[in-house]
Amino acid sequence: MEIELKGRIDSNNTQSVEEEIRSKLPKDKDSQIEFNMERLEYISSAGLRVILRIFKEYPNLSLINVQPEVYEIMDMTGFTEMMKVKRAYKSVSIEGCEEIGRGANGIIYRIDQDNVVKVYLNEDPLSEIEHEREVAKLALVLGIPTAIAYDVVKVGDYYGSVFELLNATSFAKILARTPEKIDWCVDEFVKMLRKIHATEVPEGKLPRIKETALEWAAFMKDYLDAEEYEKLYRMVSEIPESNYMIHGDYHTKNIEQTDSEILIIDMDTLAVGDPIFELAGMFNSFVGFNEYDHDLTRRFQGFDFEIGVEFWEKSLAKYLKTSSQTKIKEVEDKARVIGYTRMIRRAIRRNHQDTEDGRKEIEMWTTELKELLQRVDSLILNPNELDIEATKENLDEVQTFIKEKLEETNCSEKTIMQLEIAIEEIFVNIASYAYSPEIGKVIVRVEVSGNPVSVTITFIDHGVQYDPLAKEDPDIALPASERSIGGLGIFMTKQLMDDLTYEYKDGQNILTLKKNL
Repeated sequence: MEIELKGRIDSNNTQSVEEEIRSKLPKDKDSQIEFNMERLEYISSAGLRVILRIFKEYPNLSLINVQPEVYEIMDMTGFTEMMKVKRAYKSVSIEGCEEIGRGANGIIYRIDQDNVVKVYLNEDPLSEIEHEREVAKLALVLGIPTAIAYDVVKVGDYYGSVFELLNATSFAKILARTPEKIDWCVDEFVKMLRKIHATEVPEGKLPRIKETALEWAAFMKDYLDAEEYEKLYRMVSEIPESNYMIHGDYHTKNIEQTDSEILIIDMDTLAVGDPIFELAGMFNSFVGFNEYDHDLTRRFQGFDFEIGVEFWEKSLAKYLKTSSQTKIKEVEDKARVIGYTRMIRRAIRRNHQDTEDGRKEIEMWTTELKELLQRVDSLILNPNELDIEATKENLDEVQTFIKEKLEETNCSEKTIMQLEIAIEEIFVNIASYAYSPEIGKVIVRVEVSGNPVSVTITFIDHGVQYDPLAKEDPDIALPASERSIGGLGIFMTKQLMDDLTYEYKDGQNILTLKKNL
């Protein structure tokens, strides 16, 4: 039931106002009652006492459309804590305004040179607006450069948040206008991404994205074979928990260049979790959502599909700090598994299967996912590991991968050469003998640590059990006529490294090299 309050309520008219209100109140004290205060201009303490008396009798009373000046009085006197008080919002028109961003829950428009408004399209916008304001404040406190909403407005039938973004230009627009700046955009894009992923969040402040991802995986039970579904759900379950921040909707329309800095916007999807979930969302934004209809990239981002693919590939390589195509492909496949799972669920829940194009799109994504599940065995992101076929042709890629991981250590050229020799000897030995005559895989793990700085390189293969350290060292004092050919590789490795260990565990040869830098 709604009762309108208007004009002024002060000590001169409270008696008549209260009598009029009571004449309209229902007999049922548990009724839902709203006092519409859109046209109430003034209220004194006498008027507040009227509302309080009625509220004590009708506990489901709420105040709606409260004007800012009256709302301030309500807030000052504790009424906003005691009962439901919904303020009135000024109206903002977006007619003719430029769309500068679009996210999972809303669209961002520039309303003037200094300000933008994010229009929320979901069912409970006011709670979403409050959530985004709170998480944006949290991000800012934790050092993430973002914009904070300073006002809530009505935009037609929707609600919106107003942000100050002085002379801001999205990276999407920069790429659309000047595609030759792609490398600069990638550098800044990844720099911001690393900053977000390096930010630890206090426990309980943000939702855990893994819980949501398990819901995505569970949805696929009716759309995959039993074995495929069980593998998918297991792999998502095995992704480690993390208290580090992820944005959740990270793409070029949500990164803004202002006069003074780079900002990240659209913060309502902030969460904590493993970076693989972020990379899956990025794949979807730049590639996945647009694979069936390439024109979607231009409609959403403003640039061509080919630019989106290039941007994704360069960003992934930059983020992983590697040029190894094997490593980039490995991580991309993990991201694709999660990305396709999410997109299939989203499309089916939105009834896309009711159209021919929608059915074809879902079928394409499902086929891709099934193919990936045949060869991807883990979704755990290990940026310091390279999982590669043990063939001599891959030696250069292994060498490059390890050297790239050492770029920030300022190793001397001599140390790099010593490491290259050791790596070649070990990798070629595995490639030649571990799986012969077949071809198998080897994991190369690189870890740089502490004080003093050292690098540990671990080679793991599933080939025949073999301890190269058990072989007797050659007698280098013998003359050439008495020395055997070969046997120097492991000997040199022992001499060049500061530590060398071997173990056979769970059917794996594990050889570990350590070099102090």
